[in-house]
Amino acid sequence: MCERGRASEAVELTHERMKLPVRYLIVILTFICTAVCYIERVGFSIAYTVAADAAGVNQSSKGAILSTFYYGYACSQVPGGWAAQKIGGRRVLLLSFLLWSLTCALLPLDTHRVALLVTARLLVGVAQGFIFPSIHTVLAQWVPPHERSRSVSLTTSGMYLGAALGMLLLPALVKFRGPHCVFLAESALGAVWSLLWFVYASDPKSSASGAGESVLPVNKKIDAVTDRSVSGKTKIPWVKILTSFPVWAIVVNNFTFHYALYVLMNWLPTYFELGLQLGLHDMGSSKMMPYLNMFLFSNIGGVLADYLITGRILSVTQTRKFLNTVGFLVASLALVVLPSFRTSGGAVFCSSVALGFLALGRAGFAVNHMDVAPRYAGIVMGVSNTAGTLAGIVGVDLTGKLLEAAKAANSDLSSPDSWRPVFLIPGFLCIFSSFIFLLFSTGERIFD
Repeated sequence: MCERGRASEAVELTHERMKLPVRYLIVILTFICTAVCYIERVGFSIAYTVAADAAGVNQSSKGAILSTFYYGYACSQVPGGWAAQKIGGRRVLLLSFLLWSLTCALLPLDTHRVALLVTARLLVGVAQGFIFPSIHTVLAQWVPPHERSRSVSLTTSGMYLGAALGMLLLPALVKFRGPHCVFLAESALGAVWSLLWFVYASDPKSSASGAGESVLPVNKKIDAVTDRSVSGKTKIPWVKILTSFPVWAIVVNNFTFHYALYVLMNWLPTYFELGLQLGLHDMGSSKMMPYLNMFLFSNIGGVLADYLITGRILSVTQTRKFLNTVGFLVASLALVVLPSFRTSGGAVFCSSVALGFLALGRAGFAVNHMDVAPRYAGIVMGVSNTAGTLAGIVGVDLTGKLLEAAKAANSDLSSPDSWRPVFLIPGFLCIFSSFIFLLFSTGERIFD
């Protein structure tokens, strides 16, 4: 404990010399955290697709394996929020990162050892399920309300930068060193981040959830006592959370966002290779553009949201609804027309617009967790992300079945008709969920 104390003092002294607020360092580390997580997810999709295609695995079986991660991920979302609230987001985040990194290091990529592959992916899913509720708990403690949009947007944009880097770099690694090298590279990244988090992350001396409320164009009565972080003895209002219409508006939009994201993340490599007859390695840097666009638009949305709120141009509620609606409706249009473009440039453009505007919409529903329940942000995030994870299970597996059915009917996955239902479903979900958010969401705090 003395060693840990001296290390913490040294870190604080370093922060003072650098004149970098600790909350900025926390946000940067959580940004890197989400980037590494999504490098892992994209990496498995790329490595397994190559190995499965070489072994002659059919599309339905591929979909089942790719969706296995999300079963484990769904199981640990709410427990992750509870654990982060009770034990502390910093500790839970470190333990979950170490667990999935170790699993990746030990995982053999053998398409014939299905049971072992399924078990490993379930374990990685369970471990990563604790990450985002923990992150929201940490950010709710460190980040004041007038910085929430850009802080959450920067943190979550790491997902898209990680996916972009994975799409850019990992196909070459697979080609020259084999699919299994992807897992070793991912586990090494996980170990490095865990060390950085252990050394530099700390718990705040007091919660920042009430700081800066005066700059927000909403009327709230802040109680310094009730606004503290939830202690281990605080009773979590489960019934109120699970019966709240604003929470369900977040849940529905989280489901739709992740349905579209996970379908594209897991099946874009197959769409490029079988639908458009393009090799990922031969596409160069263009294949990373959809995720790079997400990275850019996520941060644009965060900065724009904070500007609209702190400049008193729109209220918090109006800002969340405006950005969510614009993001999801434009994404819907891009998804619907995506199969009509038969060139690599057209497909990359449409998928980039779809994912970019979905990321813009995160400045609506995703930040809303901390608007409505700053003290229970990890819990609400766990509930919300469970729905998002179920979208991964349903969407990724259903896509495999749709493609297998199309192949049986047409014997040709290069036909746009084979892929049209794949993109129409998330397109229509975007329209539906945007209207739900318009009707039921709020930027007001509803849990004290």
